[in-house]
Amino acid sequence: MLEYNPLSCFPSSEELPDSDDTPVDNELQDLIPSLLKAVLAMAWSERMDWFFGVDMGVYYDPNLPAIVPDGFLSLGVERYWDENLRLSYAIWEEEQVPILALEVVSQTYRGEYSTKKNEYAKLEVLYYVVYNPSRRRKARLEVYKLVNGEYQLLLGNPIWLPEIGLGIGIERGIYQGITREWLYWYKEDGKRLLTPEERADKLAEKLRSLGVDPDNI
Repeated sequence: MLEYNPLSCFPSSEELPDSDDTPVDNELQDLIPSLLKAVLAMAWSERMDWFFGVDMGVYYDPNLPAIVPDGFLSLGVERYWDENLRLSYAIWEEEQVPILALEVVSQTYRGEYSTKKNEYAKLEVLYYVVYNPSRRRKARLEVYKLVNGEYQLLLGNPIWLPEIGLGIGIERGIYQGITREWLYWYKEDGKRLLTPEERADKLAEKLRSLGVDPDNI
């Protein structure tokens, strides 16, 4: 007898819309999660069990529109290296709910502290991170952890996330030549993980100390 699998009737991630046709309304909503992704790509270069999506649709029901976080992290999923990259993220296909979702607050609130927060709680996303560059009576960084179905605010900066094995926090730095406050990953001892640019600068310094001009390599 054939066994019926209802998931086989669900559309694949390739068949789902890969854009909500809503433009990113400020540059930080792209740069901040892109920096987090770039740092992970170096720190976890040997790991094949993670994915960080930027402005990508997360589908939890084939009959409903996707949720589109500014950034999200999933663990225990395949990391693709070839040209067949993800077009969207379908939970029934990946078999993993993202462990962290990030929202960067735009010029006007778009449900980051209400509807989006509730949606992520229903999906059982363990950590919900809200970064508010302009503050407006809110803390710049709020990190929530799901406890018994409700988000509880975690205090500190950086904040250690044991299930991820990294901390997250804010401090001033330089990324793509822009000096401002950025969102970074941290080690358990509180030391910040270096960005790609910072690693390149350290390597150049090391080469110069050995008498090698990195500009002539």
